[in-house]
Amino acid sequence: MADERAVARAVEAIEGARRPLLMIGAGANRKLTSRMLRAFVDRTSIPFFTTQMGKGVVDERHPSWLGTAAVSQGDIVHHAIEQADCIINVGHDVVEKPPFVMRRGLAGSSDPVVVHVDFSPAEVDAVYAPQIEVTGDIANAVWRLSEAVSPQTSWDMRGFDDARRVLLEHLGREADDDRFPIHPPRLVAEVQRAVPDDGIVCLDNGMYKLWFARYYRARSPNTLLLDNALATMGAGLPSAMAAKIVHPDRKVLAVVGDSGLMMSVQELETAVRLGLDLTVLIVQDDGYGMIRWKQAEMGLPDHAMTFGNPDFVKLAEAFGAHGHRATSAAEVGSLLRSCLDARGVHVIDVPIDYEANHRVLGEELRGLAALV
Repeated sequence: MADERAVARAVEAIEGARRPLLMIGAGANRKLTSRMLRAFVDRTSIPFFTTQMGKGVVDERHPSWLGTAAVSQGDIVHHAIEQADCIINVGHDVVEKPPFVMRRGLAGSSDPVVVHVDFSPAEVDAVYAPQIEVTGDIANAVWRLSEAVSPQTSWDMRGFDDARRVLLEHLGREADDDRFPIHPPRLVAEVQRAVPDDGIVCLDNGMYKLWFARYYRARSPNTLLLDNALATMGAGLPSAMAAKIVHPDRKVLAVVGDSGLMMSVQELETAVRLGLDLTVLIVQDDGYGMIRWKQAEMGLPDHAMTFGNPDFVKLAEAFGAHGHRATSAAEVGSLLRSCLDARGVHVIDVPIDYEANHRVLGEELRGLAALV
């Protein structure tokens, strides 16, 4: 259990702050911790955001949700972080770089007080050096903070409220865009509408992962599974198979890129042989979408990033699965619902247009952050 003096210091820092903010990381993704964090947020109304691997620990439909640190910088959530003078960092895992940089006590700096709440002491480095460490059982520590922290009239949450308003307006845009190949916000919206609250979405690694991390509002722990550490390509299909084996009564969807799927496509035979009821959504752009985006953002030429693909419908059928190809944005939602309700392994091929990467996740994002 965390030391009582450390808990008391954390309570003093939170109550003495003007703009406290809660960050939820990968280490907080435990059932009891999830319940304690929900109670903490409900009682204090302190706004919270998550890392990619902290998504769903607290229901992201909660009115205190401020988004996910999906992109590295320049997002609306980063602008909110810059306003905070006290960050309660629950479950920070070193496999995920912290979405804020500390200048470590420079004279006259306005760095926030950071409270590290975790099973293990902080691994201090050039960008992460918390001033207060509450080390021990996370759920117990959060419960003790929830019992001790009283909401303060001196707290000023107006900047966070503005950030949330801008974020929700942005996330709601283009969710019904009819263009095809499908627009990324429409793809995420269709998955959100098709998957039930307890359904599990397993992501491979590619450009779509950033779109899902930012736009998909996870409703409970471990319902959006992604890898924000080594980001291994090819992991999406096997992780979805494992999730279905562990939770046979829940809907499971694998969202994979064409390049990622081709690194583990042989596991379709395993899924068919095991008799799994599983849906695999292939996001096809005939290239390495995330690296192409990064090359462009860095002003580099588009080099060696495109390739040809097999006919994924025929490939799925060759493995004994059911193959489907979407021909319109509207068809994606209906295919998802019918496949998730059906028996067997179903593979849906969906062409995607990533032209919005540079606009929505680039210039437009930076412009929105400046408005907050």
